[in-house]
Amino acid sequence: MSPNKTSGTITVQRRVFIVGVIGAHEGNQDLLDRAFDLGQKIAERGYVLLTGGGGGVMRSASQGAWMSGGLVIGVLPSDRQQPKKGYPNQFVSIPIYTGMSDARNVINVKSSNVVVALEGGPGTLSEVALAIKAGTPVILLACPQFEQLTQSQVVAVQAVQEAMREIDQIAASRTG
Repeated sequence: MSPNKTSGTITVQRRVFIVGVIGAHEGNQDLLDRAFDLGQKIAERGYVLLTGGGGGVMRSASQGAWMSGGLVIGVLPSDRQQPKKGYPNQFVSIPIYTGMSDARNVINVKSSNVVVALEGGPGTLSEVALAIKAGTPVILLACPQFEQLTQSQVVAVQAVQEAMREIDQIAASRTG
């Protein structure tokens, strides 16, 4: 399917609710399917998806949101003049070239109203830590390697539907 989507419209309200999805650059099919489903549900709710704009979890979530008519922001590690291979993935609607490499993680978590982590390694853990420090709510979706964090810092869930319930509650408290 071509990412040059011509049908559908995006309605941007005055204030949008941005859901950051972070996670592994690679993963098994179950992980990628969860990320796709999460991206789809984020878009169906009218939320904006923000990722690091690369592969793996970022690509799958972006594809799910994009295929559901959602807006996808990719905060990219490189400059426009020297793009990093694989960035942005073909489902990013708005690429933001930072030239900041991993330092862009601060932008990812401070621009998001809530962050959902799906597996991942040190880069994902750094984003989780930065989000906690910034006061951005963090949801760990089937992310056991980070569940040692206290319940006051993160919410651990196992299913996409549980994550969406948490996201909806946070969105309602911020906009309602």
